[in-house]
Amino acid sequence: MSPTHAAGRRSPAARSSPGRRGPARGPARPWARLSDEELLKLRFCDLRLSIGRSPLAAHVRRLYSDLERRGLPLRPHVWLSEEWFSPDGVPGFAVPFYLAHPRLERLERRIMREAEGGNSRLLMRILRHEAGHALDNAYRLRRRKRWREVFGRASLPYPARYRARAGSRRYVHHLEEWYAQAHPTEDFAETFAVWLTPKSGWRKSYAGWPAMHKLKAVDELIASVRSHRPQVRNRTRIEPLDLNTGTLEQHYRRKLKHNRLIRRGLADELLQRAFSHERARRNSPRAATLLRADARRLTAAVARALKVERYSVEQILRMLIDRSEHLALYVCGNRRDALRYSRWMLERLTGLYSQGETPHLPL
Repeated sequence: MSPTHAAGRRSPAARSSPGRRGPARGPARPWARLSDEELLKLRFCDLRLSIGRSPLAAHVRRLYSDLERRGLPLRPHVWLSEEWFSPDGVPGFAVPFYLAHPRLERLERRIMREAEGGNSRLLMRILRHEAGHALDNAYRLRRRKRWREVFGRASLPYPARYRARAGSRRYVHHLEEWYAQAHPTEDFAETFAVWLTPKSGWRKSYAGWPAMHKLKAVDELIASVRSHRPQVRNRTRIEPLDLNTGTLEQHYRRKLKHNRLIRRGLADELLQRAFSHERARRNSPRAATLLRADARRLTAAVARALKVERYSVEQILRMLIDRSEHLALYVCGNRRDALRYSRWMLERLTGLYSQGETPHLPL
């Protein structure tokens, strides 16, 4: 996610099991019968997808009904692209291509093991969240003093990662991973989504929460613009699918590489929680030495617990050893606690790294 794409990478709230979005009645496509390997060779523009002729259309209409019910004249324009995102200054948002056809959703699930927005309930949650960004852009709400007082400065740098306070009641709960805590613009979009959701009962659900003042602020801001036309009315589409000459194979190679970088960042973070850059005692062993010495036992225990092949666990452990050496980490505290944490860390990362069977993606 970036300041330009104000709502890019979605939280895991959007991840779901297949087959819960109702019957898909997308038009028949010649490419729908291709194998995964053949499908990956196609260019996005050659898919000839459109929201109007896809299962997404009904959900967009439902979003418009929610806005109409609340007396808002705004109807955010929605277009297909590679990912979810809402560009700054545009009163609309992009939806990922795979939601426009069940064959593409199956491909997404096979390669990424998930599909953001893959069931009706969670898809509507994301659409309402993105509508919050579109409304913010359409009426330039972030420029208002009231918006800044309640949510903070929208100009704050967008973080690559954020650390959430799980028990905080200063934020609403809409998408998972406490997404409202990521950035002031996400805080507003999440709060708006709760406010917009039919029968959410937010006045009762959030009674006594500090987050209530944010919901009331959204209510006030909406009341101030309800009878006005949006100030920003452009129909700009950023990175639309019909103009995208890249292939699906190129897309998934980039996406898998990005995910690997995120996971390596998580590995570094977990390692630095467990071990220290400083040598506490003269005889404190290096973290890499500890992991290497107990590699066989750790690998066997994690493979057994997760019911995966030892080979997969060995690759993750090798990466942890390499990163420990690169970061020059040492064991702090006793060996037993260090090994216990190491096993937990290895289990977590092995589960995250597991991608299942994927089509052949040449490097």
